[in-house]
Amino acid sequence: MIGNAVIKLQNVDVYQQKHLVLSNVNLQVNKGEFIFLIGQTGSGKSSLLKIIYGDLHIGAGEGQVAGFDLKKLSDHDVPYLRRKLGIVFQDFQLLTDRTIEQNLHFVMKATGWKDKNLINERVRDVLEKVGLRSKLKKMPHEMSGGEQQRVVIARALLNDPEIILADEPTGNLDPDTSEEIVLLLREISSSGTAVLMATHDYHIIRTFPSRIIKCENGQVHEDAKIS
Repeated sequence: MIGNAVIKLQNVDVYQQKHLVLSNVNLQVNKGEFIFLIGQTGSGKSSLLKIIYGDLHIGAGEGQVAGFDLKKLSDHDVPYLRRKLGIVFQDFQLLTDRTIEQNLHFVMKATGWKDKNLINERVRDVLEKVGLRSKLKKMPHEMSGGEQQRVVIARALLNDPEIILADEPTGNLDPDTSEEIVLLLREISSSGTAVLMATHDYHIIRTFPSRIIKCENGQVHEDAKIS
């Protein structure tokens, strides 16, 4: 990696099918940075995130994410790249028929953890980080939206990622809960994990001033401003 960069894109073209969505993208995200990703629906935010987590291949240009060369990324490599990333979506995607503990165990087994003691220890550790250690045995439906989103963030932390990609993580939450979630994500970034948060919520952006990346008119603007 270049210096502290955990994401570095140089002159990258982003295609969806054969349609050019973003051209000549230059972007660097460093270890421990907290960044907002903004832009109107259809501006290419989701496509940019898909490039980063290996769901889309890059056209022209060079890209590195968490030590992986995106130009050489094969389908076989994608699961290994994703272990270095934590992904948080707007809809929680928790398994509704399992407890919080079982949800986290499921992900760990799927990503290669074998030792039961280590699994239990890690689950307690990430739930502690998000303030939910006492909710281990709860079912998702017994928790509020904010608590469920905290579980999703705990799940994203399981493999000690270098980057968390949060796609509208406060989209379904009320304003107070949204602020709590952003505070939690900022706390996580201060301990060294970069956080890239896509959002439409300008109140959040004004409340927590941070670096802004904006997708607009097929371009990505680093260090953008909001009016």
